[in-house]
Amino acid sequence: MEIGSNKWETTIIEGAKDFDVKVGEREAGLFSIHAEELIKWNLKTNLTAITDPKEIAVKHFIDSLAPARMISASSSMLDIGSGGGFPGIPLKVVIPSLSVSLIDSSRKKVSFLKHVIRSLKLDKIDAFQMRAEDLAGRKERFDIIICRAFSSLDKFIQLSFPLLSENGIMIALKGKISHSEIESAGIIKNGRPPEKPLYQSDIIKYRLPYTDSERAMIIFKRDR
Repeated sequence: MEIGSNKWETTIIEGAKDFDVKVGEREAGLFSIHAEELIKWNLKTNLTAITDPKEIAVKHFIDSLAPARMISASSSMLDIGSGGGFPGIPLKVVIPSLSVSLIDSSRKKVSFLKHVIRSLKLDKIDAFQMRAEDLAGRKERFDIIICRAFSSLDKFIQLSFPLLSENGIMIALKGKISHSEIESAGIIKNGRPPEKPLYQSDIIKYRLPYTDSERAMIIFKRDR
């Protein structure tokens, strides 16, 4: 299977259906461009350890689409530690009305992100070289704050909560999550964290299409 081939794009189109996400030929074509640039730039910039075409389709693009059904159109979204553009860019492609800010501490990765944004001719999306801590003193707030394998849950909450809009949600995409990490973040499924009354949380576990890989999506909302 080659990146950009009909089989590669069909893999994403069909796999996304597991998450009730519609990917058409246009979106799949943009994913092909993104993936091709990812592999080219990866030769000189450490963007991903995944280089097999099918694994890129499944573990980068399809995995990034898992939370799409939970994101409202026209929302503002912050992707923390975006790296190669995941999940921010694929989510922008399937939800064009999103306003997206991608941040990463690596200058080379941000250069790549800006290059991909130009290559895909996307609007209302930009990439910035900064850490989430750098946003703490600003007034800007986001409807969606998302990360993918960025950090521990408690650190993600600590960094993100001050940047969240009143009705916003935080989404952490993780691999197989440990009980200790759940406890450290004070998470109770469908309930209120015992010592952290500022937010409610939920854990959605799922498996990636075409694989046996277990994933977890942890969603945080302001408590009412």
